[in-house]
Amino acid sequence: MNDSRPTAASLPPDCDVLVVGGGINGAGIARDLAGRGLSVVLVERDDLAAHTSSASTKLIHGGLRYLEHGEFALVRKALQEREVLLRSAPHLMRPLRFILPHDPGAGWLRPAWAIRLGLFLYDHLARRELLPGSEGVDLRRHPAGAPLQPHFTRGFAYSDGWVDDARLVVLNALGAQAAGAQILPHTECVEARCAVDHWQIRLRSTDGAATSLRARALVNAAGPWAENFLRNVARDARGDPLASRSLRLVKGSHIVVPRCFAHADAYLFQNPDRRIVFAIPYEGEFTLIGTTDVELHGDPGAARVDDDETAYLCAQASRYFRVPVTPADVRWRFCGVRPLLADDAQDPAAVTRDYRLELDRDGPPLLTVWGGKLTTFRRLAEEAADLLAPALGAARGPWTAEAVLPGGDLSDWTGRPPRSRQPQRDFDDFVRALAVRHPWLPDEVRVRWAHAYGSRISLLLGSASSVADLGERLAPGVFTAELDYLHAQEWARDGDDMLWRRSKLGLHLDGPGRARVAAWFRRRRG
Repeated sequence: MNDSRPTAASLPPDCDVLVVGGGINGAGIARDLAGRGLSVVLVERDDLAAHTSSASTKLIHGGLRYLEHGEFALVRKALQEREVLLRSAPHLMRPLRFILPHDPGAGWLRPAWAIRLGLFLYDHLARRELLPGSEGVDLRRHPAGAPLQPHFTRGFAYSDGWVDDARLVVLNALGAQAAGAQILPHTECVEARCAVDHWQIRLRSTDGAATSLRARALVNAAGPWAENFLRNVARDARGDPLASRSLRLVKGSHIVVPRCFAHADAYLFQNPDRRIVFAIPYEGEFTLIGTTDVELHGDPGAARVDDDETAYLCAQASRYFRVPVTPADVRWRFCGVRPLLADDAQDPAAVTRDYRLELDRDGPPLLTVWGGKLTTFRRLAEEAADLLAPALGAARGPWTAEAVLPGGDLSDWTGRPPRSRQPQRDFDDFVRALAVRHPWLPDEVRVRWAHAYGSRISLLLGSASSVADLGERLAPGVFTAELDYLHAQEWARDGDDMLWRRSKLGLHLDGPGRARVAAWFRRRRG
């Protein structure tokens, strides 16, 4: 499989827009702008989704708890986006039902009337077609009651969505590339100097190679490093740092433990400190529990899950589950740093998750993205493109609301047009059609690849007609054909890229299996 990835040295000398930051917002903006006919270059110092955008709770949700803080506009915007996203990539996203246990005897739980009111608003703030509304549940009869402590006899159920966050970033980067954008991970913007009608850019790749570029507009989508970019990288015509507002960095940590329950629903747990914790089915064999809200000072890249956070998440889950969760159960833990707009809230959990787009027109355009959340990335990208496109002479207007992400068009497999009103049915039919066309593909590989790659699985399979055609088997369910594809098509360059971001195989493979994958990438890099 040919490696068609560009390098900094192969870039043309000019582009319309340079996007700095390869997280979900940067990738989404690059895709939207490229689809409007503009020449776009995206650079990311590390791997795509290497930081916050691969360390979320993996939810496409309105944010039920944000209603308590009066953020009705944010919740409505996020609720509107849920179904737009679910239709855009039925292989990658799916509806998820949440169970909210309630015990009237626990004084620290929100009262039932408040929960009912919140769920009523959640159901009606935006139109729903795919997701069922909320309801009360009898946990003595509902399957979700069995893993819980016996005093939880009543509860509530509501719907949101789940997504593989790191793969969502990659799909947006693939969509941007398909529209003509140049995507350069492992390439840092080390200087951006404002000139009369353009930005003079210096880029440096991780191998030390440097190049220069002129961009008519600059997008700062550096996430937790957005403030640092303006203070230390971007310069005005005199060479002075650009003025910046402040970000408030909040660390959200998660733990992954062996499966705590066998059913397909997730839980939302209320805690005595008024925070909430999710417990979500994860990767078949595990439960994902998160998250915390801890103020962070210092380098976001150095953030780690500490033992106190692990103990906190275990303790909160153990308030609800019959079988306690302990730190010894933890198989993996990860954290992301949320770049939130600084405000006067004392509690980090109360800091707004909404975003702000700041366009500086004093000279060539500079657009800075402040804040944001996974669910609203597409809307954020559309609004960002709406701000930039007119001045750059874009040939096309907004387009992503009715588009599918790469791999999301299953019509050749299902016989139905994309973006249907039943995306889950479309995906199930796709998996069945895949089994008919490629009956030799092992079941566990077929299902995993179907979720990860959707209709792009044809690129991975190529002309393969047997398991032997998939190349060397490096570990159970892992063949070199997949690594070839990820390296050539999805910018994966080392074991971590493949094991923890392009997939979560790092959870499933043993040490020798992970080492063989890492060694394959080392050999490929030469």
